[in-house]
Amino acid sequence: MRHWLLHWLLSALALLIVANIVPGIEVDSFGSALAAAVVIGLVSATLGFYFLINGMMLMLASALVPGFRVRGLMAATGGSIVLTIVDYLLSRLV
Repeated sequence: MRHWLLHWLLSALALLIVANIVPGIEVDSFGSALAAAVVIGLVSATLGFYFLINGMMLMLASALVPGFRVRGLMAATGGSIVLTIVDYLLSRLV
């Protein structure tokens, strides 16, 4: 439990640092950073990995399978998101 709390606090701190470095990322308070760290952690733990794997698999399939194309990173990312959601829904039906 203590490990998770420390990780959460460090993730919030990291978000504050990123917000000071990267234009377009803004964090109003440490509380906002804590909340964002929870959301990012949950998404990453439940879906983030699947998006990455699915995006890479889409690009690989595009390179290997004639007649199947993924035109760019945005298409791979969008396709990965939709693929992950559809895969999840179908697995819930089965």
